[in-house]
Amino acid sequence: MELNENQIAIYDEDGNKFLMEILFTYENEERGAKYVFVYENNAPDDIYLMKYDDNGNITPVEDEEEFEEGQEVLAAFEEDPNIEKLKNS
Repeated sequence: MELNENQIAIYDEDGNKFLMEILFTYENEERGAKYVFVYENNAPDDIYLMKYDDNGNITPVEDEEEFEEGQEVLAAFEEDPNIEKLKNS
């Protein structure tokens, strides 16, 4: 399967590959960190927050403050009326 611009391959510690769909990305300039929300195509309600850098390294968010911020960003995203229109079309 070929990756497209809306997908990313993530590997676990055992080397298993997971093809994830990118929901959206955001950056916290104060922290100097970039984040991506991803989900598996067969489980779109299970959304994961990952941190990434300019070298393409991606890691799970483990810091509680970053995780809580991510939950707030995701909630705002999901409540956006423009997003709701896209979901329902």
